[in-house]
Amino acid sequence: MRILLIEDDQSAAKYLEKGLAESGHIVDYAADGEDGLHLALTGKYDVLVVDRMLPKRDGLSIIRMLRADKNKTPVLVLSALGEVDDRVDGLRAGGDDYLVKPYAFVELLARLDALVRRGRERDDSGHLRVADLELDLVKHKVVRAGRVIHLQPKELRLLEYLMRHAGQVITRTMLLEQVWDFQFDPRTSVIDTQISRLRAKIDKGFSRSLLHTIRGVGYKLDESA
Repeated sequence: MRILLIEDDQSAAKYLEKGLAESGHIVDYAADGEDGLHLALTGKYDVLVVDRMLPKRDGLSIIRMLRADKNKTPVLVLSALGEVDDRVDGLRAGGDDYLVKPYAFVELLARLDALVRRGRERDDSGHLRVADLELDLVKHKVVRAGRVIHLQPKELRLLEYLMRHAGQVITRTMLLEQVWDFQFDPRTSVIDTQISRLRAKIDKGFSRSLLHTIRGVGYKLDESA
């Protein structure tokens, strides 16, 4: 998961960043509400972790601004305020879950997993889009800027995985696990070959590239890279 953490308590933030990173997640961090809102509006995240009481802009106002902007990214609210009315306020502001401090890290991680899973189930309408690239999972149809692109089944599965994780760096190991089911040795060139073929189909002839190689790490599908 790519996670945005908005928390002004530096010791708590370091603890969360360390735990989330060790769990294999990518974490961006903001120490106040203004920076947090800017990152949430301009970045692509699987889930947000937002402390309720923040300097410059409180957590609930951040969530209200995101929802007003049609941003549906799942939000877990963190707060020392644990009364029923406090939790109701957090959920009514647009939060998806509410966790009262102090909390166990394993519970926070489980709640994040559940939020992202439910969000993907809700959003899985069978249609994915990154910039002007669209994938209809029901019809197995790929279109970029109005042009139909014909893909082989493995290319289609590869593209789907990259689009579902747009903006994130995807390693070869991740692709082997999720797309090839570990059927090849990580040192094999099969991934590079398939990526090259996919890039030729979805990027060649268009004004900007979407599929990028992150040297020594993996690949990223991103309109802003």
